[in-house]
Amino acid sequence: MAAATADGLGDGLQVGADGLVRCWWPGSDLLYLAYHDEEWGRPVSDERAMFEMLVLESFQAGLSWLTVLRRREGFRAAFDNFDAEAVAGYGTRDVDRLLGDERIIRNRAKIEATIGNAKAVLRLHGEGSSLVTLFGSIVPDPGSAPPAPRRIADVPAATPASRALARELKSRGFRFLGPTVLYAHMQATGMVNDHLVGCAFRA
Repeated sequence: MAAATADGLGDGLQVGADGLVRCWWPGSDLLYLAYHDEEWGRPVSDERAMFEMLVLESFQAGLSWLTVLRRREGFRAAFDNFDAEAVAGYGTRDVDRLLGDERIIRNRAKIEATIGNAKAVLRLHGEGSSLVTLFGSIVPDPGSAPPAPRRIADVPAATPASRALARELKSRGFRFLGPTVLYAHMQATGMVNDHLVGCAFRA
C-alpha cells in the first residue's frame, strides 16, 4: 500500500480543485492538468504524433516538461507540424530560422538532432517500417508489465525496454534519445501506464 500522507492520500496523489484524485506531477497548472487528464499515458498509433512526442521529449532533456508543453504550439508551427518528410529536408537556413524563433527552445544541437532524427524516420519508412512499429516490436506487451505504481518511488526513470530502445535507435542514427528520455516517451504515449493506483485517470 502507498504510505499515507497528511491529506489521507497515498504518496504521489493529490486532490484537484474539481475533487478528482490525480498523480502529483501536474500540480495545479491548468495546461499540465489537461495534458495529464487527456493525453499522458494514452496509446498513440499515429506516426506524426509519435514523431512529435519524440522530438518534444528530446528537447525536454535538462528542462521541465511544462517548459516544453508551454511551447508546444510554437514547436508545431516551427517544425511544420512535425511532418518528418518536411523536417528531414531542412537545411542551414532552416537551422538559422529555428535558432531565431522565440516560440521554441533554441538549442542548436537539439535542432540539428531533430533534423537528423527526421531523416532516420524516413529511412525507417523506406524499409517498410515506422516508429510505431519499431517501438511496438521492442516494448513488452502490457500484460507482462510490472505491478501498477502505487507511490512516486515505484515509477522508474528508465527500464530494460527503454535501454533496448535507446540502443536500437542509436544504431539507426537517432540522437538525443537516451534511456531516460525514451522512458518518458513510453509513458507519454501509453506504452506503459504509470498513472498511480488511485489516480482517477488510470485506465
